[in-house]
Order: sequence, then structure tokens, then C-alpha cells
Amino acid sequence: MLRIILFLVIIALAAAGAAWVAEQPGDVVLSWNAWRAEMRLPVFILGLGGAIVAIGLVWAIIAALWRAPKRMKHGRAARRSGKANRAITQGLLAVGHGDAAAARSHATAARRHAPHDPLALLLQAQAAQLEGDRDGARRAFLAMAGRDDTKSLGMRGLYIEAQRANDPQAALAIAEEALRLQPNAAWASQAVLGFRCARADWTGALEILETNLSSGLVDKKAFRRQRAVLLTARALDVEDSDQSLSRDSALEANKLAPTLVPAAVLAAKCLAETHQVRRAMKVLETAWQAEPHPDLAEAYAHIKPGDPPATRLARIENLIGKKATDFESALALARAAIDAGEFSKARLALQPYLDNPTQRVAMLMAEIEHGERGDTAKARAWTLRAVRALPDPVWTADGYISDHWRPVSPVSGRLDAFQWQVPLAALPAKKTVVIEDNPFHDALIASSAPEALPPAKADAAVMVTVEPVADDAIVTPKQPEATVIAVEPEPAADKPKEAKEQRKDSAKEPAKAAAQAGPDTVIPMPSPPLFHRRPAAQATSPVIPIVRAPDDPGVDEEPAPEEFDERSTAPAAPAGSWRGYRP
Repeated sequence: MLRIILFLVIIALAAAGAAWVAEQPGDVVLSWNAWRAEMRLPVFILGLGGAIVAIGLVWAIIAALWRAPKRMKHGRAARRSGKANRAITQGLLAVGHGDAAAARSHATAARRHAPHDPLALLLQAQAAQLEGDRDGARRAFLAMAGRDDTKSLGMRGLYIEAQRANDPQAALAIAEEALRLQPNAAWASQAVLGFRCARADWTGALEILETNLSSGLVDKKAFRRQRAVLLTARALDVEDSDQSLSRDSALEANKLAPTLVPAAVLAAKCLAETHQVRRAMKVLETAWQAEPHPDLAEAYAHIKPGDPPATRLARIENLIGKKATDFESALALARAAIDAGEFSKARLALQPYLDNPTQRVAMLMAEIEHGERGDTAKARAWTLRAVRALPDPVWTADGYISDHWRPVSPVSGRLDAFQWQVPLAALPAKKTVVIEDNPFHDALIASSAPEALPPAKADAAVMVTVEPVADDAIVTPKQPEATVIAVEPEPAADKPKEAKEQRKDSAKEPAKAAAQAGPDTVIPMPSPPLFHRRPAAQATSPVIPIVRAPDDPGVDEEPAPEEFDERSTAPAAPAGSWRGYRP
């Protein structure tokens, strides 16, 4: 509305100005040598305006012709950029879908239209990795590493390709160079830390940890814990060669993490060797209150070498005073009591765990039976029972079981990964089977139903819970309860009356038999249906799974291990991992 009003005002002013000029008297005379031009003032103004418009039009045409090549060049570049962006978008989507051929085609188009675009280089590397072209991926990452804006990403890709090529030396060199150029690169810091830990370069690993703290890659709490782990590893490594450095490292590690079991044991040993027995006992007591561990009990019992077994037993009783009901406390007390010849006290300590013993409990009971009574038969029985007994806690990390504590996981290289716990693969678990209408339905019923119960046809789904049974347990089938609850369905309208009455009489027979029988008589009761068949489900349309997009340029396509895969031996190291340094 305002624009319309403004336009009308301008037209009115222009008309008023033109009328005013037309009313002005006078002539305009132009004289040049013998040439003379004379005209009225309105005519002169009109001609002057036309000349200005003509000059402006000619200038615009000349300028447009002058800028035409540049505009054509910019337009062609814009069209190429648009085609490149579309190719990059479609190519990254193809990589996410796992379509190697489409990804390669779009990567070629993107490289043709925008050869220096960083996303085009990334797409080229991703497509090469998807096809398994290691040389092509390496060339793309080298081109990215030569640019300032993609240097970090290119070096990360080169690092992963060096790992896949099983070249740990090149991988370490690339990671160290990336860490030097960008100290806050988390992947480079973790890689260098893992390599130094693999080579037992604990001092170098501590330097990397300090850099991580200053760069903000780790908080203070995690820094203290990880530094304690590295100091403990260094103390254990130089325990025989440099006792002074080992002692200082152990004491500092215990100060940073008082609950770290190996640090507490080593610090207590160092303190006891310098005749600071009371302080050493305090260190072990603090760690025991946080997490009871057999190494702590062993170190506490032998804090003074040469003490008689009775003194060690009294010392263990003092240690477990506040946690006497703990499992490790019971085992520590039983071990000390057996060494002292107090077999009755050892048996009493293990009594709560005899119904479902672990392997250590069974072996201790074998020692008690052999030492107290000389009963070799019972000792042999407990030894055989230990073979199938429940497992005890061990040092485990990423499915790897170790007989001693380690600072890093040999599977993933993760720092402070070992935990004192029962291996997940050894934990007994209830197996819940849902019996549906499938081709194996009848076989599953026949294998899971008790022999005393005949197979019955039914119409409802049931969950069968399989409980683990101990080897020495005797399973006795229980008789059904005397109380019978009969659920009578509504009679159908089309059934004859005789069938309804017959069903009612059959339902009353068990109650009559129970009334006539004595209290000790067992009346067989009709068992309810065990399984209920559902009607066949309607066919549903197939579901197409979504393939995940790669999260970085170096995603390995190797199958991941199972979540609860526990192994008692070290697994094979992945190609190019830091374990390549291990002998």
C-alpha cells in the first residue's frame, strides 16, 4: 500500500515538474563557429534527457559484453559445483547403503566436476574402502593429508590403512605426527598411548597422559586413575632392576588410587621392607574395605615373613573383622585356618557356601577332609566336584581371562580394563523358550515335557524356564497338590444337552474321589494343557534392514566378536594393532 502511494506521489511530482518546465518562457541557443542551434527550453530539456538515457543504454550494453565471458565462466562453475554436490550426496548415500558400484560411479563424477573438493576426496576414499581398493583409499587419504583443511582426517585414514596393512611402524609414525600437529586429536593420543603401553614404555605413556590432561581429553578423576595404573605397571616392570623407582611409583600409585589392588599390594610390600609394617597394614585394610581380594589377604597374612600360622590366622581375623560375611573373607579365613591346623574353624567359615560351592571352596574342602580326618575318598569327591563347580572371580577384560592383573587389555588395548569378576561366559543363566507354532513344535514338546505327563493338545502359548541343576542333586518329581481348580468353559450353543451333562459329571468325579479317599491317598488329577497353539499368523511383508553408514573413513568390515565371548587364551591380534609390538 505504501509503495502504491509513493508511486502516485512521484508521478504527480513528475507531472507538476513537466508542466512547470512547459510554462517557462525562453529559448536555448547553441552557437559553435558557423553552426547555430536555437530551440525552446522544454525541447532542450527533453532532448537532454533522451541523450542521457541513450548514453546509459549504450554503456550498459558495452559493460554486459565486457563481463559476458566472466559470467559464462561463473555460470559453468556453478553448474559443475551443483553436479558435484549432487554426486557427493548420492555417493555418500550409496556408501551408507553398501552399494559399491553406485558409490564408485558417483565418486568418479564428483572427482570429474570438483577434483579439489574435500568431500569429493572423502567420497573417493569411502568408495575405495567399500570396494576393498586399499591403494585407491591410500591415494585419496594422501591427497587429503596434503591439504590444510583435511590434514587430520587424511592422517587418520592413513593410520587405519597402515593398521590394515599390518604395518605398526608406519601406523605409529603417522599417529605421532598427527599428535604433534594437533595435540587435542583424541584418536592420535589413544593410538600413541596404546603403542607405548604395548612396548612397556610406561614413562612415555605417562607423558601422553599429561598431554591429554592439558588438552582436555581426560578429566582429573580419570587422569588420577589412569596415572595410578601406569605407575603400578612401571613399578612391577622395574621391581627387580630399579627398586627405588619401583617403590616411588608404587607409593604414588597407591596415593592416587587407594582401591587399586595391585598398587596396594606392591605399596604394602615396599613399606614392609622398610619396616613400616603398621602403615603397610593400613594400606591393605583400606583396599580390603573397598574391594576384598585374595591378593590383599595373602599380602596381609605374610606382612611379616616368618610368622607362625597361628599369628597369620589372627591377623586375617583382624582384617575381615568388618566384612566377616563376605565371600572372600570366608575363603581367606578358611585358608589361614587350614594352614594353622584349625580345620573346624575352616569348615565353619565355608559352611554357608557348601550347597552351591565354587571351585576354590571345593578345593579348600578337599584339603580339610584330607587334613582333618585323612579321608581320601571325601577329598577325592570334593576334588572331582571342583571340576564342575561354579567359577570363581578372575581378572578379565574384553572376554580375555588372565591369571594376574595387567594394565591394558591385550584384546582392545584399553587402559585399566581388567576387573576382578566372574567371567560372563561362565555365569549360569535361565533359558526362556517361547514355544510357538513352528515346524519344531512337536519335537520341542517331546523333549521338554516330563515323562509322567502325556502330551496334551492345547491352545495357548507357554513359557518353559530351564533351571540349571547341580550334578550331585537328585531330582524327585513332586506329586500334585490335593487342591484342584477346575475351570469350566461356557458350553457352545450348538452342543447337545447330553454332552454338557457328561462334561459336568466328568468334572465332578475328581472331587468325589478326593472326598472318598483317605488323607494319604494320592488321587491322579487330570493335568491342564501344557501348550496352547496359536492360529497361524498371517504373512507379513518383508522388512528391509537398514545398513548403517560408516562413522569414520576407517571402519573395518571385519565381523565383531560376540558380546559374551570369554576366552582363556589370548586371541589373535587384529591386523596392525598395537599388539604387534608384543613378543
